[in-house]
Amino acid sequence: MTATIDKPAGVLAALRRTPTPVRYLLGGVLINQLGAFVQTFTVLYLIFHGFSAGQAGLAVTAYSAGSVLGGLAGGELVHRIGPRATITAAMLGSASVLAVVPLTARPGMFGALLVALLLAGLATQAYRPAVAVLLSDLMPDDIRIMGFSMMRIALNLGAALSPLIAAGLILVDWNLLLWFDAATALAYAILARRLLPAGRPAPRTGPARTGSRAAYGILLRDRRFGLFLASVFLGSIIYVQYTVALPLKISSEGHPTSLYSAVLITASAVLILCELKITSYVSRRPGHVPATAGTVLMALGVAGFGVSGGSAVALVACTVVFVLGIMINGPTMFAYPATFPPAVRAHYVSAHQTTFGLGMAAGPLFGVAAWVALGDGVWWLCGALGLLAAVFALLGMSPPAPVERTNP
Repeated sequence: MTATIDKPAGVLAALRRTPTPVRYLLGGVLINQLGAFVQTFTVLYLIFHGFSAGQAGLAVTAYSAGSVLGGLAGGELVHRIGPRATITAAMLGSASVLAVVPLTARPGMFGALLVALLLAGLATQAYRPAVAVLLSDLMPDDIRIMGFSMMRIALNLGAALSPLIAAGLILVDWNLLLWFDAATALAYAILARRLLPAGRPAPRTGPARTGSRAAYGILLRDRRFGLFLASVFLGSIIYVQYTVALPLKISSEGHPTSLYSAVLITASAVLILCELKITSYVSRRPGHVPATAGTVLMALGVAGFGVSGGSAVALVACTVVFVLGIMINGPTMFAYPATFPPAVRAHYVSAHQTTFGLGMAAGPLFGVAAWVALGDGVWWLCGALGLLAAVFALLGMSPPAPVERTNP
C-alpha cells in the first residue's frame, strides 16, 4: 500500500474558499496600512515642526512603547468584548488621537505630544490580536496559514503604497499625514462595525478577572511557547536590521541612495508576488519545519551581507535569500499562536504580538550600537542570533514526544 501525498492547496483555490468576512477583514487591514505614516515619518514631521532630533527620537520611542502596550491591551479586549468590538474600539481610539496630534506638534507642548503618541501607538496596535483571532476563527483549518499569508501581503502592499501617498500629502501640508492616518483608521472602524461578524468573547470558567489570570498563568507555564517567543524576539531584531544596519552599510560603502530603494522595491515585489505560492507548499508541512528552515535562511541572508564585498548584485541576492526565509517562516509563525484553545487563544496571540513589538522596538538600538562597535561584524552577529532563533523555533514548535505507557 503506497502512501499518498497531499497536494498543496492552490493559491486560486484558497482565494475562492476565503470567506467573505475575511475579505472584509483583510481589506480593512490594507486600508489602515495605507495611512500608517507615524513610525515612518514621525522624525521628519517633528523636525519640520521645529523639534530637535533627540526629541524626535523620544517621540518615536513613546510610540513604540505604546505599540507594545497595545499588543497586551488588544489581547485582553478580545478576551473580554470579542474581536469585532476590539477592532472597532481600537480604530476609533486611533483615529481620535491621531486627529489631535497636530495640535500638540509645538515645541512648548512636547510632554503632551509624547502622551498623544504613546496613546496612538497603543490604540493603533491593539487591533492586531483581534485580527489574528478572527482570521483564525473564520478561515477553514486547512488554509488557515494561507489566510495569515494574505494578511501579511495586505500589510506589505499597504507599506509599499503608503510612501507614495505620503509624498503627495507632504507637498500640500505635513499635518495631512496625521489626518489621513486618522481617516483610514476611522474607515476601518466603520467597516469592522458594519461588515465583520459580531463574534463572542472566549468562554471562561469564572469571573473575568479570574479567567484572565488563569489564562496568563497557563501561558507563563508553557515553556515550549516561551521558546517560540524567544525565536520571535530574536527574529524581529534581525528583521529590523534590514531597515537600520543595511542602509548604514550601503551609505558607508559609497553606494547611492537609489540602491537602498532598489533593495526595498525588490523585497516588496518578491513578497507580494511569491508569498502566497510559497505558503501553499509550506503550509502542508508540520509548523516547526517551515519555521526552522525559514529562520535559517533569514540567518544566511543577513550573514551574507557581511561578505557581499561592496557588490550591489550581492546585496540584492542576499536580500532575496533573506526575504525567502521570511516568506517561508512568517505565515506559519504568525498563525501558530492562533492554534491554541479558544479560552486562552487571545492571550497567546497577544503575547506573540507584544514580543514581536518588543523586538521591533529594541532592534534599532541594537543595530546602531552593533554597527558602531563591529561594522560589518553586525551581520555575523545577526547570523548567529538567527541560527539560535531557528533552534528555539524547532524546540518550541515541535510536537511533544508521546508519553510511553508501560503495563504494570
